[in-house]
Amino acid sequence: MDALDDLDRRIAGCRACPRLVEWREEVARTKRAAFADQTYWGRPVPGFGPADARMLIVGLAPAAHGGNRTGRMFTGDRSGDVLYQALHDVGLASQPTAVSIDDGLALHGVRITSPVHCAPPANKPTPGERDTCRPWLVQELRLLRPTLRSVVVLGAFGWQATLPALMAAGWDVPRPRPAFGHGVRIPLDGIELFGCFHVSQRNTFTGRLTPRMLRDVLRTAAAVD
Repeated sequence: MDALDDLDRRIAGCRACPRLVEWREEVARTKRAAFADQTYWGRPVPGFGPADARMLIVGLAPAAHGGNRTGRMFTGDRSGDVLYQALHDVGLASQPTAVSIDDGLALHGVRITSPVHCAPPANKPTPGERDTCRPWLVQELRLLRPTLRSVVVLGAFGWQATLPALMAAGWDVPRPRPAFGHGVRIPLDGIELFGCFHVSQRNTFTGRLTPRMLRDVLRTAAAVD
């Protein structure tokens, strides 16, 4: 765990992208009225979960008033409400809610990360910011490799970021690169790569991604030997 802890500390201290640094810190200063009495994290948000995880979930970026506030992936926002409920339903999380970094939540055999670790304006990182952040994902994949069996990518942006990160971490990725799609499953050198629609409010409110669809992907990925 020491190597992963060290990686998380270095991620939390990163200031490589000026636009993201300015935005995340501005949000942390001004806050949302509902959280005016809280101290925002306001830094890059590292991954969350055990060092011997068999599954890695890759999102997009922390939410301005979610992870950027709480300091933990998918914690304190509506997308996280959907994700952690599903993880709990399939036995991968100790509780169905994630409200703060000290709420006692534990993940079982799964780790959650993102290709961009800072909250971006309008929840839209640029390709350049994605590429600048990629070495962190590459290092995380390398550290998890001894136990990793599946990677679940939430959304097309994460998919586009994860494929080159997997290649840089030593996996062979088919050419042409596989296209993103919900339910896509790609075998890669001892692991399986899964595509899943992102747990965004747009997807979950419209029914593009239902709780059952999410549970099915998570359950299948967790069962990979």
